[in-house]
Amino acid sequence: MGKQSAEEKDRMEGCTAVTGCIADDFTGASDAASFLKAAGFGPILFNGVPEEAGGDVPEADAFVIALKTRTMPKNEAEEQVLAAAEWLSDRGVSRIYFKYCSTFDSTPAGNIGPAADALMKFCGVPYTILCPALPVNGRQVISGHIYVDGKPLHESSMKDHPLTPMWDSWIPSLMKGQSAFPCHVLPRESMKDAAKLARQIDGWKEESPFFYLIPDYENEDDGRRIAEVFGEAKLLTGGSGLLAHMTPGSQRFNGSIRTEGVKGKTLFLSGSCSKMTLKQVEEYKRAGGKVVDILPEDLFAGRTTEQDYIKALELNTEDRCMFCSSAAPEDVRKAQKMGKEEVAGRLEALFAALASRAAGMGYQKIITAGGETSGAVIRGLGFSAFRIGESAAPGVPILIPTVRSDLRLVLKSGNFGAEDFFEKAEEMCSNGQG
Repeated sequence: MGKQSAEEKDRMEGCTAVTGCIADDFTGASDAASFLKAAGFGPILFNGVPEEAGGDVPEADAFVIALKTRTMPKNEAEEQVLAAAEWLSDRGVSRIYFKYCSTFDSTPAGNIGPAADALMKFCGVPYTILCPALPVNGRQVISGHIYVDGKPLHESSMKDHPLTPMWDSWIPSLMKGQSAFPCHVLPRESMKDAAKLARQIDGWKEESPFFYLIPDYENEDDGRRIAEVFGEAKLLTGGSGLLAHMTPGSQRFNGSIRTEGVKGKTLFLSGSCSKMTLKQVEEYKRAGGKVVDILPEDLFAGRTTEQDYIKALELNTEDRCMFCSSAAPEDVRKAQKMGKEEVAGRLEALFAALASRAAGMGYQKIITAGGETSGAVIRGLGFSAFRIGESAAPGVPILIPTVRSDLRLVLKSGNFGAEDFFEKAEEMCSNGQG
């Protein structure tokens, strides 16, 4: 791993962090941080690779770095991932976990393969695991295939993802267009005999200098077994599920904090077009929640502007309000005719501006749906580090900015949470959790 200077060693003396997590988007990072917390870690979450100059690194036994590499060009993604790995290595981290979406990425232009390839070389290891599973949310890996709620990935609702549509469920096929290295499926039975597994791995080492193992992860017993077999490796990759079975080092920072309730207004920002988010928006409406619809075609035509939506926020007199661009797949495809990247960029800029204005107006609860939306909100708010509170849903923790203890953020990926997610998240932020 990267070299650590004597100056860095002196500066970081006493740091108890032994685990570092690199995530490809912000909601993925908060997802990972919540499972690390549940496993007994005291994590701190950074938005991007922390600046080298100025300020002390808060005490933690797990650092989680949120990047935005899921859809950026491969070379840029590799550079950012390696910069994060170097930062972690310089701070004494001995175990790196590369976290990506539990529904992977089907496009040949995807960044999971290139980033994982680069991390294997950086860590100096000949192999690592691909473990994109989160059974608690219906994501499983069985015989090398990804399943979502019992359906193969490409037959699930994820086939219509607006940025990374899913065309296959077979992980070796998904990696073939992304990585130069082979994949080997690892049935659960093969992990029960350590000696036999070691001989298999030695044979694969003779065939290729680098390769991937894809273990079965159908239930939590599988997760515990994978952690027992591979948990101390220098590099692991996967979804957030496996992190629940990792163990902290012996010198642990007690990261348990009480999430005090806050009574200010609530802003909901929904940009995800997932099937579950659409249900959650409808449930919010049925409960009487106010919604301001955002129509991309109106933004592009100039019929509404960013300032129009900011004005609507400023004029809101209710305790809660939602701004929503979530739409059915056919409406998303229609909007994307104006340009997929252009539409995404325009909406992200709007969500960032709304979040920033709300925080300046005294809103104390900002709750979002969608990975890209959440990343935009964090950029708009400008916070760089967060403590982790209790979870409003599996993988969706309450975040408390280290410099704004009066603010609560709940940022979820599209398909996470139950239908009453928005109401539950607001209630937890208002009432506090110990």
